[in-house]
Amino acid sequence: MVTLTATKAARSRAGTLTWSGRATPYLFMAPYLVLFCVFVLAPAVFGLWVSLHDWDYLLEGKPFVGLDNYSALFDPSSAVYDDFWVSMRATGIFTLFSVPFLVVLPLGVALMLNRPFRGRTFFRGLFFAPYVLGVAVVCLMWRLLLDPNLGLIDWLLGTDIAWTTAVPWAWVALVGVTVWWTLGFNGVIYLAGMQDIPRELYDAAKVDGAGRWAEFRHVTLPGLRPVALFVVTTTILASANMFGQSYLLTQGAPGGETRTAIVYILDVGLSQYKMGSASAMSYVLTLALIVVSVLNFRLFRGRS
Repeated sequence: MVTLTATKAARSRAGTLTWSGRATPYLFMAPYLVLFCVFVLAPAVFGLWVSLHDWDYLLEGKPFVGLDNYSALFDPSSAVYDDFWVSMRATGIFTLFSVPFLVVLPLGVALMLNRPFRGRTFFRGLFFAPYVLGVAVVCLMWRLLLDPNLGLIDWLLGTDIAWTTAVPWAWVALVGVTVWWTLGFNGVIYLAGMQDIPRELYDAAKVDGAGRWAEFRHVTLPGLRPVALFVVTTTILASANMFGQSYLLTQGAPGGETRTAIVYILDVGLSQYKMGSASAMSYVLTLALIVVSVLNFRLFRGRS
């Protein structure tokens, strides 16, 4: 009888320990899951609900309109069609020209900073330093430097270019400032990835007579494939969501040509009080970014 009781108690303790072991990961994840649900999932669901209504803070009633806010974005006769797709085009232009620089240049910087030389730590910090600045500081500083009347850039070049008010110079300014500001972050990511590549692979390549280009092509690039996927994906998403540079540096000039989708959505939602239409625009932009991200993952998977 005593033995039977002890056996049952042991089984009960084992069951408790097994349940506790299974619950432990979820307990560690609980703080993140709570924050995710409160600040990401709930606003996303609420935003989807808002997009199905004529949501105006100035109106007492917010009538349900179904998919009208979405269909208006694809109707050339609607009031928001032209401005929205001009802003989407501006987002595409900025992403198309900024992403290659922010993927390739940081890789070159990381390759240089990964080699041993005197002052390497100083230069690593130098390249990363601009990234710690806030977007407001960066844009106001460069707006003064690019000013056609008082700016240092035109004085040094001996030109009179309207860097922030005329195309294509406004795009050159937006892309150039963004690359200068964020290049260091991607460079650090690449550098961390390079340091995780086993040194034995480089030694084996040298034994086989491989030069620096062969080492880069057959050792460095394959070893950096997961890192490159992360860099390309996050850079595309960040570029497509660019807001501060357009809002502070060029202010959408000239004539809204450099006003990105995020800036236009903010204007529609918070200035024109059309939250339903703004929410629909944000979900269209989100869907486009999801498609691009999936294609990006498939592209890298196909090369692995």
